[in-house]
Amino acid sequence: MSEPRYSDEQIEDGRLLFARPITFMKSAVSLDTLPPMGPPEVCFAGRSNVGKSTLINALTGQHGLARASNTPGRTQELNYFSAQDRLYLVDLPGYGYAKAPKYKVKAWTALTRQFLFGRATLRRVFVLIDSRHGLKEVDLELMGMLDETAVTYQIVLTKTDKLKKGQLARMEEKTLAAIAKRPAAFPVLSLTSSEKRHGLDDLRAEIASLALPAADV
Repeated sequence: MSEPRYSDEQIEDGRLLFARPITFMKSAVSLDTLPPMGPPEVCFAGRSNVGKSTLINALTGQHGLARASNTPGRTQELNYFSAQDRLYLVDLPGYGYAKAPKYKVKAWTALTRQFLFGRATLRRVFVLIDSRHGLKEVDLELMGMLDETAVTYQIVLTKTDKLKKGQLARMEEKTLAAIAKRPAAFPVLSLTSSEKRHGLDDLRAEIASLALPAADV
């Protein structure tokens, strides 16, 4: 299955969710520093330099909300943001950076696993993949962890403007084939370009579908 087609109502709900400022809540370095469970949560994961911070900033329309470290692999916190109390957005630290100290990689892996196993309000993990390079071994390792913890995850192909139409179609097909038999994989890809603003409305609509209805807040 490729990208879904969203109704005008769904697109508008996504626009409204992100129309008001998304506010930074806190950075958590351990389970006991996580905020209390409240509204549904979605989180963003991806290799270092995949464009995760750039995508979050593009979705929210707030330059600098999610800050990319100048040193890939440095950030080890789970950064929480609130969307009108309808939804929490969680920015996971980038993974797969070869020069990151082993103790940091071990700490990130342990915290992430604990978070995934124990966060009952987590609705989906958006796994960002650079469309120019496709799935790498470290991505498959994360997906294996998500399959194990039964947390639904959705692949977001980033930087799609860098590929020609035929190349992108082949990358879509290859990625869909790779997730076809994975138990926790959401069978729809999200195709995005933060630079060209492609796919952002659809991704906002998808995220809004996981949030509390506005009337309930």
